[in-house]
Parts: sequence; structure tokens; C-alpha cells
Amino acid sequence: MAEAWDHALLALRLVALDPALGGVHLRARSGPVRDALPLPDGVRLHPAIGDDALFGGLDLATTLATGHLQSQTGVLDRPGPLILTMAERCQPQLAARLAAHLDARPRALILLDEGTEDEAPPAALCERAAFRVDLSGVALSDITALPEGPEPTAHAALGPDIAAQITALAATYGIDSMRAPSLALRCARALARLDGMSTVTEEHVATACGLVFGHRATQVPQPPQEDDPPQAPQDDVPDTEDRQGTDLDIPDELLLEAVRAMIPDGLLDRLRATRATAGKGAGSGAKTRSNRRGRPLPSRPGRLDTAARIDVVATLRAAAPWQTIRRDETGRAGLHIRATDVHTRRFEEQTDRLLIFAVDASGSAALARLAEAKGAVELLLTQAYARRDHVALVSFRGTGAEILLPPTRSLVQTKRRLAALPGGGGTPLAAGLDSAGELAIQARRRGMTPTICLLTDGKANIARDGAGDRARAAADAQTAARMIRAQAIEALIIDTGQRPNPQLRVLAQTLDAPYLPLPRADSHRLARAVDAALPA
Repeated sequence: MAEAWDHALLALRLVALDPALGGVHLRARSGPVRDALPLPDGVRLHPAIGDDALFGGLDLATTLATGHLQSQTGVLDRPGPLILTMAERCQPQLAARLAAHLDARPRALILLDEGTEDEAPPAALCERAAFRVDLSGVALSDITALPEGPEPTAHAALGPDIAAQITALAATYGIDSMRAPSLALRCARALARLDGMSTVTEEHVATACGLVFGHRATQVPQPPQEDDPPQAPQDDVPDTEDRQGTDLDIPDELLLEAVRAMIPDGLLDRLRATRATAGKGAGSGAKTRSNRRGRPLPSRPGRLDTAARIDVVATLRAAAPWQTIRRDETGRAGLHIRATDVHTRRFEEQTDRLLIFAVDASGSAALARLAEAKGAVELLLTQAYARRDHVALVSFRGTGAEILLPPTRSLVQTKRRLAALPGGGGTPLAAGLDSAGELAIQARRRGMTPTICLLTDGKANIARDGAGDRARAAADAQTAARMIRAQAIEALIIDTGQRPNPQLRVLAQTLDAPYLPLPRADSHRLARAVDAALPA
């Protein structure tokens, strides 16, 4: 892992030499290894920083003391690179503001990423950072000092043909952003300047492509077939020695290998897994507005009542510009605050997500796919536990439904209840939907975001009153589905039968829910399909 440390030092030196490279995405937990990095003295930002601190605004204390409007600058007006701590927690709103600032004023941005495997800074900021370095596996023994080079030159020339070659290389590795080739060209010039050279060499271009393209690659090009006919030499193309200026003739194989060597282990597998579950949540429910707790939001004008919390600073800031006029109107000294000045504090919090598994344990399901359904639910429960979701288990068989497990995060208890789930009897589909719907409504009242995952073969034959009547059973299931949809509860129907059931497709339309027919699928495929279809 000493190579990763050397790359981190080189990346920091490059962005210090040329801030237009955008910056460095440093993935490392807080500790002695990260503390040993020679981070530049820059402007420290945190994920919850507000617009007033970023862009500046009214200087409240001076304005109230002098009676005249006084403004103050924000942290973005300070010189030096930007260092965003806990970048994996950066919200899209802050990322958009920083991205717009970087586009208008090129400067280095250091993203300190302390997240887990499924956490990362916003893509808008990662795209603008030329380099990404993962120091997760670096030990203290790997820490070395990068040897000092010659005095950097002021400029390094690069031939025009290299731009087209680097752009084609980016397309070969599945990089669809034109920002990446531009950063690679700038990186090649910066590498040459670090070496004290005025001309970019073949080694500089190869190193730059590896540093910039390695973590951005989404595919690995296949090597050419051995039986391909060799290219005939062209007599009208001059040799490299005869070329004038700074043009280079770099073999494509050299650049391909340079990028392939820099692709992190397992990166492409993680990208495929990310695309399979793109847009899905990671254990978080809906975002709700709160006046008591959560992530702070900008204050808004409000009223004096017991339900709201007054933002004193924002209220004083709104009242400050009018103090001179109000004193002249009233003839009284002191601070004048009116109802229109009152601002209230707001917060945003994410509710816990609850996955309610409604499992068909009837005789028809037991003969068909109950074993695979149990295995799929167990795998989904493990994934839900890793995402810190709450889970609940509802079983329906015979003439009714039973809540085997109320909302919980206990993986052991859930697996024990699932393993003891018996099979046999009729299919009271309406009863199962009713129980799952009531459980979802109760969970929503407690501040959760429920999702019903129904696993059944759809052969309903037991009505709500327990009588055996297929027509009434299907009608009752439709009624229960309409009640769930009226409550705006997210749902998912997975058909575990040997063949797709048209009645379940109609039921999914009534629920406005995805319908997944998965005949001949084992528990692993079943779990992957359900996990990919679950709403965020």
C-alpha cells in the first residue's frame, strides 16, 4: 500500500502547483495515517455549513452597534484551497454551491472522505477533482516522504495530437465526461513542470492518464485478437525522430496499460453492483421537515407560537437594517423588533425505513416456492440489517393472517421466526394485505417509512370472512389493495409461483406497485431482484 501513499503525496503536490486540477478525493478514516499527510493550509468546511458562512452577508453585531449596514465576507472569499471534512455527508445543495464556485473560480478542493463502502461524496464534486486516493489499507510503516525534485518550470508544452488520443482513450474505458480528458492533459503538463521540464514526455502522459482515468473507468477494453492482420506501414507518415515541435507518438498499448494498472481492485464489480441498485435507498426513509431535530435548514419567516423555535440570530439579522427608521418613527431608543422580523428554525430528518415482508405460507405456495421464498426473505433481512432498516414479518395461511414479528432490528429473532414458519392450508390473500396495511399505518404514525413486500403465488381462495370462495377472495384482495394505495404506502409484489399469475399483475396495478414474476429463480436471484426493485 506504499504506492497509494506515494500517489496521495504526488496528487497533493500537483494540485498545489496547478489548482485548476480541481483537487483530490482522499478516502481515509481519521487517524495517524491521514494526519501524516501534508495537507495544505486552506479553508476548512463542514457538511452542515450554511449559505451565510459560505458567501457572507450582514455583519449583525457591527450593524446593531453602529446603526449602519455592515457586511462581512464568507469563507469562500478567503484565499487558499478548500478542505471539506466528512465529505461523504455533504448534501446535494452544498455540493451544487461548491461546484458552481469551483467553475467560476478554479481552486483546489480536498475531499476528506471517511465513509463506508456504500458512502461517497456527491458525484458533482468527485468529477471536478482530478485525483482519487484510497488510504484505507495504508499502514504507518508505509509512510515515506516524496523526494524533492528540481525547481518547477512555469510552462510545459504539449502537442495537439495528444488531446485526441487521450480523449479516445477515455471513451475506450467508458468515461463519458469531457472533463476527464481535460484534467488528464493538465495533469501531464503539471507532471512535466514538477520534473523541471518545458516539454511533456511520453512518461508524463501515461502517468497522467493512469492517475485521472484509473478511478473513473467503467469498463476494461478487451485486448485485440491475435489473428487480426497487422497494420500495413504507411510511407507518407514521418517517423517520430523527424517530427518537429512537441508532438509525441505514444503507442496506444502504453496508455491502455497505464490506466489498467491504476484501476483499483474490485472497482468495476462495485460499479456493476451500484448500477443494479441505482437510485435505491441505503436504509433511509423519507425526508421530513421538523422544528425540533435533524439537519439544520435555512430559517424562514414565521410566527410566534409554541410549535416553532425562534432563530434569534436570523430574527436580529432581519430587524437590523430597519433600526434607524424605526427609532425615528417611534422616538424611542433601543432594539425594535416586529412580527415581520421573526424567523423560525427548521430541520430536516430522515425517518427509519420499515420493510414489511408478507409471506404466503399456504399449501399451494408450500408446494411451489415457499422454501425459495424463505431463503430470499432471509437474505433480504440480512441486507436490511446491514442498512439498519427495521423489518417485520407477516404470514398468511389457512383462514387468516398472523404478525409473526413486529417491527424490529433483531436479525437473530427474525430468522428464528422465519425458520419456524409452517406451510399449508388456504390462501387468505386479503387477510395478509389487511394485516400488512395496518402494520404499515401504525409504523407511519411512529415516524417510519413503510414498504410492503408481498411474496405469494397469487392463488387466493379464502375470502375475508374465512369462507372458501375464489371469486370473493380475489375481490377482497383488490379491496385491500385499494385501501393500501389510498394510504400512499409503497409496495412490491413478487410472484413466487412456477408461472406468472395474471391476477397478481392486476393486483400490482391496483397497488401501483412493481410486479416481479420470477419463475425458476433460486433464493439468491429472488433476493437480488427484490432488493433492486425496493423503493428508495
